Amino acid sequence: MKILAYSQRPDEARPFEHFCREFGLELNALTEPPTPLTIPRAEGFPAVSIITTPLNGEFLRDFYEMGVRFISTRSIGYDHIDTSAAKALGIRIGNVSYSPDTVANYAVMFMLMSIRKVKAIVRLAQSQDYSLAGVRGREMRNLTIGIAGTGRIGRRVIGNLTGFGCKILAFDKYESEEIRAFAEYVSWEELISRSDLISLHMPAAQDNYHIVNAESIARMKDGIYIINTARGSLIDTEAFLDAVESGKIGGAALDVVEDEQGLYYNNLRGQVIPNRALAVLRSYPNVIITPHTAFYTDQAVSDMVENSLRSCIAFMKGEDNPWEIKLA
Repeated sequence: MKILAYSQRPDEARPFEHFCREFGLELNALTEPPTPLTIPRAEGFPAVSIITTPLNGEFLRDFYEMGVRFISTRSIGYDHIDTSAAKALGIRIGNVSYSPDTVANYAVMFMLMSIRKVKAIVRLAQSQDYSLAGVRGREMRNLTIGIAGTGRIGRRVIGNLTGFGCKILAFDKYESEEIRAFAEYVSWEELISRSDLISLHMPAAQDNYHIVNAESIARMKDGIYIINTARGSLIDTEAFLDAVESGKIGGAALDVVEDEQGLYYNNLRGQVIPNRALAVLRSYPNVIITPHTAFYTDQAVSDMVENSLRSCIAFMKGEDNPWEIKLA
């Protein structure tokens, strides 16, 4: 069997080589993403592996004409793929799973950095201002932490938090019995009104688009901390900016933002970035911004490559595929 992989990064080369050898696959790897110039390279490959490249209906039709019937994205999220167009064409879609520790640990790090005002402390120290004014933090054990989304990552975050002695609330459409021993499940409305800090761990979906908006923020506690290591579309950026500037939001840490596509993972040094909100967010002393890197560990990269290849193999063999998305 042979596999075509697009957008292979240098750090993925060794895992691809290792797992293709282990699985007996012939690898054809491109460093370029799918484009009108590179999609013809997929001819003869029933399954291809991509990563976060937006695939609209036109791109998917081009893939279909090349004989592609399965696309695996080396990411948990798959909102960059027009799944309606894929279903109409008969192209099946898969995502991957990877170690939940990578994002879960990052989220807890974000919580600690936010409540201890690390960004402000570092900025002041860089200018040799070692005074204590304005940098007093808070302790986790005195906070109520709201975890929105209790999938694999959200559950691991809750597990990490149990050692801090904080009160933990949880919200999810599908509640987990194992979590009830560590957290209290509540409605979204109750979670936002009772929490001192809210950490988002939901996938992007129509029913949670801008779930953090002007109305929900108004119902949160004054000085609320917000952590987002999930998807930028969960937060209404304009409402968020207003709330930071008014003081309603006391601190935040965002690994994802709206309209990040085309910015993150590229070296844009010296360029004017067409995302005004991102520039404003970066300017706030109480908002930490990182470029969608919460996932990025050696274990996660290995898992993403391995599971994308396993998913393609399962499709080509007609076997059960735990990573295939059930398209609505």
